[in-house]
Order: sequence, then structure tokens, then C-alpha cells
Amino acid sequence: MSKNEIRRLKARQCWVDSYLELGSVSKAARKCGIPRSTLYRWINRFEKDGLEGLKEQSKKPKKLANEKIDPKQESLILKIRDENKYGPQRIAIHLLREFNLNLSHSTIWRVLRKYNAKPLKRYKPPASPIRYNRPTPGDRVQIDVMKVMKGQYQFTAIDDCTRLRVLRLYPNKKSESAVDFLMNVLDNFPFPVQRVQTDWGTEFFNDFFQSELMEHFIKFRPIKPRSPHLNGKVERSQKTDKAEFYSNLNLKNKKLNLVKLLAEWENFYNRKRPHASLRGKTPWEKFKEMELLIPLQGEVTEAYWGSNHELMPRNSKYYAWLKEHSEYMKNFPI
Repeated sequence: MSKNEIRRLKARQCWVDSYLELGSVSKAARKCGIPRSTLYRWINRFEKDGLEGLKEQSKKPKKLANEKIDPKQESLILKIRDENKYGPQRIAIHLLREFNLNLSHSTIWRVLRKYNAKPLKRYKPPASPIRYNRPTPGDRVQIDVMKVMKGQYQFTAIDDCTRLRVLRLYPNKKSESAVDFLMNVLDNFPFPVQRVQTDWGTEFFNDFFQSELMEHFIKFRPIKPRSPHLNGKVERSQKTDKAEFYSNLNLKNKKLNLVKLLAEWENFYNRKRPHASLRGKTPWEKFKEMELLIPLQGEVTEAYWGSNHELMPRNSKYYAWLKEHSEYMKNFPI
């Protein structure tokens, strides 16, 4: 019994006990605050069945009046349900058209419930992900930092177009480490970098890092605050690192040459590991396909000087104000 049923059973026992103690239905009803008719009903049940008579009893009638359906019709309903996987409404329409049998939806629903018919499964095709790629290698490079363990931070850069990556380990995630990593990215990517996209981490959102980007004619493109999904490619690639690389290592082993192993993993990821979003190609194979579309450094530099760029402050209120004023948006694009 549920807690409510137990509570109601105890209340009825108390009513009957009051009647047995006082010997008067009127006095017991006044004392318990219930109608005499209610007390009479439970007294009669108690005298007939004892404590069992005070329990909840089903109010469902033993036989429904004017039943519309017989066992043959029930079998027909269940057969239509199994063969056609119809719901009550469509079963009613089918019975009316094919068998000239007019039954309501509620009647059919009661039959299905009576025989514990399983709910219908409505299969929806999975929504295909909307994939996007920048048109050329180097058009946009996403950069992020992941903590591997105490005193070890992995800086990750991934090209939006080809998925080529550069991975490096640093003892901290200060702006100096970010700038050094940027130099590694520029040295290792076989194409000029036009834009760098990061989150609002202080290692990237500072004058030192932004000035270094300007020195190399690279546009700074921070994502919106608290929106890691906008940096999805680098975030997903770091999840792959955890699942396929770091999970196979004993990071507590002090003799582990993690820098060397990470370099081997970077080479494997770029040149040998098939990439699902590239339809089974490796990032290097994708790069070779797009190689002829890569702009020259002179073209990148000319495009950079064609627009104004200033250092961006790490201030969300100020940044929101800039977004509201369209005349400044060309200087501070997302």
C-alpha cells in the first residue's frame, strides 16, 4: 500500500474505535468531524470483514452497461494493431471502412489497454549534422588549452579546413606560453594563417598575444563568452586526445617521455588517422587536395592591411557595446 492508503486506513480505524468507545454513531461522527453516513458505511464494512473491510476497494463496476464490443471484435482490433501498427484513431477509421464497424477511439483504447498492447514506436530519422569548413587552409585556425595533469598543459591548434593540428606541452598556460605556441603553429603549418579563433582565456585575450598576431598579419577572432561549442573543432579534437592517446598512457610514470609521444601522436593524427568529417580521409590528404587554393603570404598581408585592427580589451560589457554599434563592427568582428 502507498503512504496515502496507509494514512487513510489508520483514519478509518480511528473512526471505528471512537464509535466502539462512545457507543453512539452521532457522538463519534461529531468527534471525528465526518458525516454519520460515512461512519455507518465503515462500521458496516468493519462488522462484515474486520480490518480488511477498511481497506481501499475498487470502484470499477464488475460489468460495464451496454458493452459495445465482443471477443471477436477485440481479436480484430488486436490483429489490426499487430499487423499495421495503427493507433486507436486509425484503427477506428480502418474498422469503419473495411468492416463497417463503428467504434469510438476510447473503446478501442480500452481494448488495447486491457491486453497490455505495447506503445507504438515512432522512428524519426536522425538529423544529419550540418558540417561547415572554411574554404581554404589557414583561413581560420582554432586554438585552445587542455590540462593534462598538474604542471602539464596541452596547447592545441587545428585548421578549420583540413583538420591539420599542432600540439605542444607547456608547464603553464600564461601568455608567454601562448605566444611561443603561436610561433610553433606558424612554423609547422604549411600555409599562411589568416585568422586565429580562441575563447576568452587570459592566455589569449591579452595585449601580448594580440600584438604578436598583428606582427604576423593574423586577424584575432575570439568566440562569444561562455560558448565553447563555437570552438567545436578544437574541443572535439581534444576529446579524441583523451580517448585515444592519454587513456593509453600511465601519466604517473615519471620516466614517460610525454613530449616525444605527443609528437608521434600529432604525426599519426595528421597523416595516418582517418577523419570522419573528411569522409575517411586524413588531414594531410585533405590538405593536398586543397593545396592549389592556398593564397600567397603577400595576398594575406594585403587583405590584412585592407581592414583596421586594434587591440581588443577583455571586457564583456565593452565588447557587447561594440557589437551594438555597427560602425565599430568592422573593426571588431566576431
